[in-house]
Amino acid sequence: MKVIKRDNTVCEFDRKKIVVALSKANEAVDFEDRVTDAQINAIADDIASRHRPRLLVEDIQDMVEEKLMELQKYQLMKSYILYRYERALVRKANTTDESILSLIKNSNKDVMEENSNKNARTASTQRDLIAGEVSKDLTRRMLLPEHISKAHDEGAIHFHDADYFLQPIFNCCLINIKDMLDKGTVINGKMIESPKSFQTACTITTQIIASVASSQYGGQSVNIAHLGKYLRRTREKYAKQCDEKFGDRLDAAAKKEIVDMRVSESLKAGVQTIQYQINTLMTTNGQSPFVTLFMYLDENDEYIEENALIIEEILKQRYQGIKNEKGVYVTPAFPKLIYVLDENNCLKGGKYDYLTKLAVKCSSKRLYPDYISAKKMRENYEGNVFSPMGCRSFLSPWKDEEGNYKFEGRFNQGVVSINLPQCGILAKGDEKKFWEILEERLNLCYEALMCRHNALMGVTSDVSPVHWQYGAIARLQPGEKIDKYLLDGYSTISLGYIGLYEVTKLVKGVSHTEKEGAEFALKVMKSLRDHCEKWKKETGLGFGLYGTPAESLCYRFARIDEKRFGTIPDVTDKGYYTNSYHVDVRENIDAFSKFTFESQFQKISSGGAISYVEIPNMRHNLTALEDVVKFIYDNIQYAEFNTKSDYCHVCGFDGEIIINDDNEWECPVCHNKDQRKMNVTRRTCGYLGENFWNVGKTKEIKARVLHL
Repeated sequence: MKVIKRDNTVCEFDRKKIVVALSKANEAVDFEDRVTDAQINAIADDIASRHRPRLLVEDIQDMVEEKLMELQKYQLMKSYILYRYERALVRKANTTDESILSLIKNSNKDVMEENSNKNARTASTQRDLIAGEVSKDLTRRMLLPEHISKAHDEGAIHFHDADYFLQPIFNCCLINIKDMLDKGTVINGKMIESPKSFQTACTITTQIIASVASSQYGGQSVNIAHLGKYLRRTREKYAKQCDEKFGDRLDAAAKKEIVDMRVSESLKAGVQTIQYQINTLMTTNGQSPFVTLFMYLDENDEYIEENALIIEEILKQRYQGIKNEKGVYVTPAFPKLIYVLDENNCLKGGKYDYLTKLAVKCSSKRLYPDYISAKKMRENYEGNVFSPMGCRSFLSPWKDEEGNYKFEGRFNQGVVSINLPQCGILAKGDEKKFWEILEERLNLCYEALMCRHNALMGVTSDVSPVHWQYGAIARLQPGEKIDKYLLDGYSTISLGYIGLYEVTKLVKGVSHTEKEGAEFALKVMKSLRDHCEKWKKETGLGFGLYGTPAESLCYRFARIDEKRFGTIPDVTDKGYYTNSYHVDVRENIDAFSKFTFESQFQKISSGGAISYVEIPNMRHNLTALEDVVKFIYDNIQYAEFNTKSDYCHVCGFDGEIIINDDNEWECPVCHNKDQRKMNVTRRTCGYLGENFWNVGKTKEIKARVLHL
């Protein structure tokens, strides 16, 4: 038998541990209350003979207590329970030593792989991760109710970002960059006045981004439309200088040419500042700022022409990429880019279609930008178009005292996610039982989310001046409480979910893409949404349903359930659960059908949702990509592209790996020929799957025609 320990590791069943525990309990009671050595061995043998494939430690201990009850050894049973309790106290006394030491030794795989944006081998990042381990330990042992910690450890729910819960900070936000640029701000105790030029505005923006990132743990978004004003100021400044210098010696056309040239240089330098500053800055949490640039050409914006120029330059520089340490242009992780499709640029003859074509070209090489349909977003958010916080968490519409919608300067308090497949596993095909379990688990999620909220109540503005005193969120006085921004729906608090596909398979026996499965899946989603609305009505807090973007959580939940319940076909056997409402990657479905199907779930998951399609050979498929982008505008609110691409792990080149004259794979930049240091997906037979190691330990392509 396999035994699942409290930390979710698995070990072989060892009957001696039962014997030792009972013997110690035996010594603590009077002679007449003891059991004999033979009875102790009989209890151990009885449990060993059950031959269950997997047992929780707690299950074994419960079985021991049942056997003592049958023997009417009540005092001994109390002693055994006390022994269990004392052992639990010992475990709670110090639970971080091993995790921290393994982190320093680079062997703590869970922590090292939890955030792909952090290099867990560097000292500065390790310092943050060590603090995170302490926070998780205190959160589990002292800050959360025991049943919430237990539910998290057992994978019933996931209490996100416990590594920051010890501190009074929140998740993600939309920076009120307009207010900070127009009115000035303060960073590290130094006054930053309103900028007079585009380049200065870009520099200040990156300083704000870095400061904000250091005082929260989630993503942030900046609407670059607020930079348009400063590009116009730069043009006006250059035009004035040109007039003063040349007077009547140059005609208007020549002056304009000079001004255009200087503005173009400033534009390029300013955007380059944003791109390189974000990628070279290191925040106090050990990574580059997790920031998204929101690119929206609003017809009501007086600076729309300037914004079109800024968007064009951002896309050009992202297409080019950033040089890595080898001098090779690679795709930077940040900033994330979101491009909004509207009537003026949805590839239907609009004025700014040329920008969308450039965006598609950029996506084909760099995977970004993602795309938001202004048309569909207006349908779902009371006519509004606004950026997600970070890249996927959306606010709910909220109006200020004057009745105006407000989005920038708002934030998310935190996230708790529910493991839907585990509800289905425990229901064992009984739909009525499933709904009972779901209700129980949602009540747990509510309690956990209220822990998030209550941890922020009473916090003062001094905890993060850049957020609360200097404009990113508010302009409170020192010592003033932030409570009013936690109430009345100003900020959101999110219920996440994982595995809608798997729970549908478990309860209905079919995929949620089939008619019967889709009806059930939509019913589950509406139940999640209804609970959020009920909680919102009862508390006045901004609860929202969030299509959880935490890919690592898809693996964590599946790993826990596989250890606990064994291998379940098409559920735990894959090693992952599907993210939120997504169609399972193994289903044969085209991009248009996938977006059409998933769009119905995005409407319900208004607290955050994104859909993606994987398209092969994107760089040679621009026409097809443009067709998909047109389709996005009319059919789905938020979407992104994925693809499999060649990559050299020696120099970072992510172009097309060549086959040289000797019929070897070779990087065209560093000329690496070691196939183990390359990820190559385009081959002679056209196979686009993953590489694998064959019996001879040679890396092959898993193809049915050729084996290279």
